[in-house]
Amino acid sequence: MNYKKIFSTAMAVALAGSLLAACSNNNKNNGSASPSAGETESQATQQEFRFTLASEPPSLDPALMTDAQSSIVASGLYDGLTRLNPEGVPEPAIAKEWTVSDDGKTYTFKLRDDAKWSNGDPVTANDFEYSWKRALNPATASEYAYMLFYIENGEKYNSEEATEDEVGVKALDATTLEVKLASATPYFNSLIAHYTYWPVHQASVDGKPEWAADAKTIVSNGPFLLKEWAHGDKLVLTKNPDYYNASKVNFTTVTISLVEDDSTVYNLFETNKIDWIGAQAGSVPSDRVPQLVEDGKAEIKEIASTYYYLFNTQQKPFDNVKIRKAFAMSIDRQAIIDNVTKANQTPAFALIPPSIGGLEGKNFREMYPDNGYFTENLEEAKKLLAEGLAEDGLDKFPETTLLYNTNEGHKAIAEAVVDMWRKNLGVEVKLSNQEWGTFLETRDAGQFGIARSGWGADFNHAINFSYDLIHPKSLNNDGKYDNASVGKALDDAIAAPDEKTRLDLIAQAEKTAIADDMAVLPIYYYTTVTMKKDGFEDVVSNYAGHLDWAFGKKS
Repeated sequence: MNYKKIFSTAMAVALAGSLLAACSNNNKNNGSASPSAGETESQATQQEFRFTLASEPPSLDPALMTDAQSSIVASGLYDGLTRLNPEGVPEPAIAKEWTVSDDGKTYTFKLRDDAKWSNGDPVTANDFEYSWKRALNPATASEYAYMLFYIENGEKYNSEEATEDEVGVKALDATTLEVKLASATPYFNSLIAHYTYWPVHQASVDGKPEWAADAKTIVSNGPFLLKEWAHGDKLVLTKNPDYYNASKVNFTTVTISLVEDDSTVYNLFETNKIDWIGAQAGSVPSDRVPQLVEDGKAEIKEIASTYYYLFNTQQKPFDNVKIRKAFAMSIDRQAIIDNVTKANQTPAFALIPPSIGGLEGKNFREMYPDNGYFTENLEEAKKLLAEGLAEDGLDKFPETTLLYNTNEGHKAIAEAVVDMWRKNLGVEVKLSNQEWGTFLETRDAGQFGIARSGWGADFNHAINFSYDLIHPKSLNNDGKYDNASVGKALDDAIAAPDEKTRLDLIAQAEKTAIADDMAVLPIYYYTTVTMKKDGFEDVVSNYAGHLDWAFGKKS
């Protein structure tokens, strides 16, 4: 493929569509800010959108964010070089165009000259160079630093084997950014839409570790400004009048309330105090879902996300693969879907969800079905558990806790799974729940036996569910699964000469991790249940199951 070309908006969308088959049919952003027929100028310019999050965003620092709660808020505050639309297709943002070398390894981005920080400073190529190197700096301790390992010497700098100056990103002038990659990466224009690639304002960040924890100190460059952050209560965002594409921004105020309880969220919706539920921004109570869907009040949508449990593979008893397999084989996934979650999810026997794109119009799971990885088999599970305990010199299953973040739905799933283990394997597993931020810290520290987890696509490619979750070096591999052959296959996938080879290597790594090693315990491929007040347009669940709201409007 000849990569030597200029990327305009239309060309970028066309190429991205051919490389990354989108999995959603949501309407694209309208972009109009003018009053519609019968609407006054005042109504058009004073629009509020209200939704909830289950917990406080742990961080609004792009280099340190790791979760959907933070990214949903931050998607209104920051812009990167590109931005993914609801279908998962990258579109130009701060970068108005770019060129790619014939070998696909050097990108030259031309930035807009009218993008500003919220303090009035211009957004420059130097901001991107600084921010990317900051995320890679080991002192920053970014869990997503590996997302920038595609950059030449990015991994070496993160491992302290190269200097900052050797990292392949350089501001040639205020509006020109040159990026050299370790190998050709056709989906790089999607990668750079991820929040780890977003810029931060150097003067506001250097020497100020708490800069992203308060509305008064956050300097941002996106469509909205953070006006208020009442910790534990709410966040209020207002339209950024200096945003380069301000005519596309319709909401003047966005109010995000922090509400943990699903029933409370639903009552707020019913009493017209919020306008949206779903897609990581509040949850419809599972017992209400079937009737609401039947009545046409709620919508179920398949998304590119997977619900699974982590094993702590570095501690007994789950350092034993036979015990891990026994636990995975002894739960009834369809029963959980039918009786607990009730949202038409699909049982999962691997990590990569069906809606992630593959090649030639097929999705990844069509090319590499997960039906040969393992089966639900109670007799085999009992046999494997007995063998695993004997290998570890244990005469009974040791005390173990399943950790989950506080949420009615996660609790109901955990209770059902623990009951299945009790009945099918004769083992007792305790339950423990923690608030979201504390839960993340506990899980990251490896202080668990089994822990709830879920992964939604950062970009529409299978590498995002494999390298991120099962590569030995990934900081999102929270179960500390470590198989050198899996790591090599994924490293080779990144450097693969063509997309078919890349996907073959990813499939090989995933099958080894699940079929042979049971690195994690897959439960189901997500759907999301959404409810939206009448009149709101271009507010949707995106392809990955996250609320896409920044360019919505109320008609």
